Amino acid sequence: MRARQDAEKQERRASILDAAERVFFAKGYDRATMDDIARQAKLSRGLLYVYFRDKQDILASIVLRAAESLRQRFRDTDRAELRGIDRIEAMGLNYLAFSIEEPNYFDVLTRAASDWLQADTLKDMNAIQICTGEVMDIMVRAINDGLADNSIDPQQVRNPLETALYLRGALHGVIMLTRNFVHRPEELHNVAPASLVEYTICTLSNSIRQR
Repeated sequence: MRARQDAEKQERRASILDAAERVFFAKGYDRATMDDIARQAKLSRGLLYVYFRDKQDILASIVLRAAESLRQRFRDTDRAELRGIDRIEAMGLNYLAFSIEEPNYFDVLTRAASDWLQADTLKDMNAIQICTGEVMDIMVRAINDGLADNSIDPQQVRNPLETALYLRGALHGVIMLTRNFVHRPEELHNVAPASLVEYTICTLSNSIRQR
């Protein structure tokens, strides 16, 4: 009976998060209200507060969902049969796919890394930090393996963690650039966004590839 009750509680919690995502992604987090979420979830406002203490608590759970989705994509590239440099390039392509296939989650993580965290809206960051930390660990492991298998040039890697942060930050910046101007191609001098991002991934991987 206890196991069944716990399963039902988790299902209800997940359905609330599904509803909250629809509200947040349609109206924007700042404009959304707990009443909006309760209506979308077809629950009373009082029952909603049984599961989440406030809107920020719901946001934290959605950020965690996004972080877990990204972590799984990086886990999928963490394959021992691939050389380190090939895993790094695969991670870049997977990060691009994440931004295209799950754009709302991509935006959630982008914003969570900036103003939301500064505003103390996310109370419990531990689980989120575990996910994002593992993403960086996977990148660092690939770089270290690339140094060991001679697919990555040690002259181009002062510190594996710094290199991982540089690669991810540079790619993220270009993806954001193309997203910002997707409806104004003249701002990119008519360079195709997909072509620019793919070129960036190739250039970044080549910057550390062993010649």
